[in-house]
Amino acid sequence: MNKNDPLPPASKPHRSTSALLSAWLIPEVPPPAWRAATAAAIATIAALGMRFALLGPDQAIGATQAFFPAMVLVTLYAGWRWGLVPIAAGGALAWWLWGGRYGEALSDSESACMVLYGISAIATTTAAHGLREAVANLAEARHRQLDAETRLDATQAAAGVGPWEWDVTTGDLHLSPAARRNLRLPLDVPLTFDDVAAAVHPDDRAQVREQIRQAVKSGPIYEVEYRLVDSQEGERWIHGRGQIQRGPDGRALRVLGVNFDVTKRRQAEEGLRESEARFRALADSAPALMWITGQGGARDFVNAAYVDFAGADYRAALTLDWRTRIHPQDLPGILKAQIAGETSRKAFSLEARYRRPDGEWRWLKSFSQPRYGPGGAFAGFIGIAFDVTEAKEAEAQLTGLNERLADKVETAVAERDLVQAALNQSQKLEAIGQLTGGVAHDFNNLLTVVIGALDVVQRHPGDARRRDKMIDAALSAARRGEKLTQHLLAFARRQPLNPEICRVDRVIAESEALLRRAVGEVLPLKLSLGSGTRTALIDASQFEAALLNLVVNARDASPPGGAIVVESGPETLKEGRGELKPGAYLRVAVRDEGHGMDAATIARAFEPFFTTKATGKGTGLGLSQVYGFVRQSGGEVEIASRPGKGTTVSLLLPASHEGAILQAAPVAAPAPRPGVEVLLAEDDAEVGDLVEAMLTELGHHVRRAGDADEALIVARAHPELGLLVTDVIMPGDKSGVDLAAILSAERPDLPILLSSGYTGQELAQARATPWPLLKKPYALDALVRAIDQAFEARRMH
Repeated sequence: MNKNDPLPPASKPHRSTSALLSAWLIPEVPPPAWRAATAAAIATIAALGMRFALLGPDQAIGATQAFFPAMVLVTLYAGWRWGLVPIAAGGALAWWLWGGRYGEALSDSESACMVLYGISAIATTTAAHGLREAVANLAEARHRQLDAETRLDATQAAAGVGPWEWDVTTGDLHLSPAARRNLRLPLDVPLTFDDVAAAVHPDDRAQVREQIRQAVKSGPIYEVEYRLVDSQEGERWIHGRGQIQRGPDGRALRVLGVNFDVTKRRQAEEGLRESEARFRALADSAPALMWITGQGGARDFVNAAYVDFAGADYRAALTLDWRTRIHPQDLPGILKAQIAGETSRKAFSLEARYRRPDGEWRWLKSFSQPRYGPGGAFAGFIGIAFDVTEAKEAEAQLTGLNERLADKVETAVAERDLVQAALNQSQKLEAIGQLTGGVAHDFNNLLTVVIGALDVVQRHPGDARRRDKMIDAALSAARRGEKLTQHLLAFARRQPLNPEICRVDRVIAESEALLRRAVGEVLPLKLSLGSGTRTALIDASQFEAALLNLVVNARDASPPGGAIVVESGPETLKEGRGELKPGAYLRVAVRDEGHGMDAATIARAFEPFFTTKATGKGTGLGLSQVYGFVRQSGGEVEIASRPGKGTTVSLLLPASHEGAILQAAPVAAPAPRPGVEVLLAEDDAEVGDLVEAMLTELGHHVRRAGDADEALIVARAHPELGLLVTDVIMPGDKSGVDLAAILSAERPDLPILLSSGYTGQELAQARATPWPLLKKPYALDALVRAIDQAFEARRMH
């Protein structure tokens, strides 16, 4: 391959001597009047001087010839108007020489010469003016071309698109500055094809060469993605695309193409694959049938429970016609309800008997709700179904027991209790089904944003602004998924309270947007906040979840035209009220104008799974969550309601630290510590790979262990270990807390960092230890701070 010799990025076009002369003689901007007048005077005087110097003042011949160069020069410099000055001067000199100085009239021949001179002078001036305009237009066109080239270079640099050209016949390779920057190659030295190939990762070079060879041989398009060699920036991906130009004989002559950095898109795709894997793992672990359908009704996804109930492989389960499995007595009603539900494109529920592959009939209760694409267009349904056979049998047994209650009172009571327990369990499963369907819907929406954003990035890779906007949207959706998980844990009460001093009015104000989205546009939501700077010791996220539950209940109870009001204010109890002690409290109330409740309903309002809503519209867990949170926070919940007069639910929370709210100043991540030998105990291989990469990024050397026993073996074999990072939940009979306790007893000087994404009892035990706990998921800055805390905890103890 021949070497190319591109211009440096800062090089500018060279202007020749003729170009400089033309620019001086014919300026791009017309000169001011004083300069034009000066030029006309100098040219005229020069013409007069040349005439008198060559022919003298007595000769009448050649009176006007000397003025033609002056006409041309003045017209080119200042324009045709100023060219009239030497014309007039030449005419005046001719008249003076031919008799004007003696007072004699011009002869006929002299008059004809004057007319001929005037015509020739005007023609000469006109031609010079035309030449001046042509040169000016040419200069303007040159400026426009340079400006367009500058704009193109700036656009390519901003978009990260690097054009390149390869002459196949000569081997010359020309790379633009943007293309060189993308490949991390120097900007100011000639490059060969081998230099570019050396920038490609060794594992991808063969693929790139083969793609080029195939494109040059037979393809009109060359397109490939490859990694660059390892650099301090980490793994970088480049997308290359080229168009093959061929001669009349079909042989490739040259390749014109571009390259651009697609590292962010690759990272987003990898994150999406991990998210899809987690979603599938979550769905496959659910003890219920789950599926997703497209617009035409064909299933796009089913989980493991679905495949197991179908008794077929995954592909066969996707295309299974369930009409062949429905009980003949249930089939007509199911088909009618399904058609009505899918036509309405609203949430609907079905219940029927289905035959398993082994011939057994089982009752399934399903919940389906629509899903929508990125633009809001209908995209199909998501659904979940539970086996409620035991519940059906329990209901039948309960009915029979009630009919024989008069004859077998004592026996019936005992059996009824058992059946009632089974029925309660069935109701819980139904509530979980509704909740799971909602969770699947929310996660599907989040995945829609991520998939849609990546699709836009892939379709418009050169649009930097749109690419960054779409990547930000995908990251925002992922963070919303993390927050949704936290809300689910709070709802399930598997997340222990994390109380902190909060200004209640501020928390409510920050939740206003979420509350208004929950209420919708039909009902007005009003905030009347009067707590001021008063604070309470509460878990802010649990408080937000409780407030959201109350607002949703108020929305469902309110008729059209009603209003929902959220109020707050101080309240002082001079005497105890129930379990509340006298003292200062904050009252947060949600008031609606709905149908209200009678005394019997209020008495049962806080019972789990008790609801007055229609089937499929509520779980009965909202007020139960509110009650549990407030009681854990040392407060009380009060309900004021009458039929037809609306309902007010008030939260009484103990006030804390009257006055200004206490806020912790943001803490910047400390500088990473010098590299040490780290023992990483993590049973999840993918998580372990990620954490190992993060620790390696911080300069540490990592040793891995999949459980506590293996970690003990590694730790005892390597006394040089300087840090233990362990997950709390580990396989086997030892947890991460047990591992930390054993190693802490053997090596008191070993810094220890606990980590977990779990929220159960083991996490409560971890919080009680002297070691810092890092909650998953976390970023690199959080890991740096946690490691610093681990070393600080070791120093303090």
